[in-house]
Amino acid sequence: MRATERDAEMDLKAQIDRNKLPHHVAVIMDGNGRWAKRKGNVRIFGHQNGVKAVRQITEAAGELGVEYLTLYAFSTENWNRPKGEVDALMGLFVNAIQNETENLLKNNVRLSVIGELSDLPASVLKQLQSAIDYTADNTGLNLVIAVSYSGRWEITSAVKKIVKDVRAGNLDPEHIDDSVFESYLNTSTIPDPELLIRTSGEKRISNFMLWQLAYTELYFTPVLWPDFRKEHFYEAILDFQRRDRRFGRVGDQANTITVNN
Repeated sequence: MRATERDAEMDLKAQIDRNKLPHHVAVIMDGNGRWAKRKGNVRIFGHQNGVKAVRQITEAAGELGVEYLTLYAFSTENWNRPKGEVDALMGLFVNAIQNETENLLKNNVRLSVIGELSDLPASVLKQLQSAIDYTADNTGLNLVIAVSYSGRWEITSAVKKIVKDVRAGNLDPEHIDDSVFESYLNTSTIPDPELLIRTSGEKRISNFMLWQLAYTELYFTPVLWPDFRKEHFYEAILDFQRRDRRFGRVGDQANTITVNN
């Protein structure tokens, strides 16, 4: 990084109010394929270079004091991609976990995962579990990887579990409210995101955390994921801190209450 770029990054970081950080930032990492195409290369080349962005943003979130960072790595719909690309992505996923686990430990990052894990190859599951166990005692940033995940899958799965418990007599339908429903979600132990970042200029949430994003601030950037760096993350945080979060209330009401996210 050139000195001018480093100075610009540090200047942005210095502007951030550490007392107004989002507790949970979620990221839709988009643009790997387009980035590779612009470089005259195959799509997997973009995914390989996207790992650098993951490292940068994980470090940035940890350094600031963000509590949770969720990265949308692979959706349930991504299984429909050409087999060669899916196989390459799974291999890249294993290698990335192997290569980054020591960095996670060094930076006090605790790894966890959400998604339909039974669909993952055994090699991926084994490596994921190893990294999760290895970082289990870390007390800093909670890094959540969403893999083989989608919002509709999660909600449908929760409904099936609720129906099963109702039929078994373990749950009274009259007692089902938001809190009960959330307890059946994959993210039951994770606070809802306060900020969602999507790269590449696309302005949609692509079946990601459909329940949890009800009051999340959305931030869209044209930067393709492999080019996303700490300064871009800081810009998103600063934009979040300039917003007036009302949760359906008028400004004065929102400023006098605490909303549990």
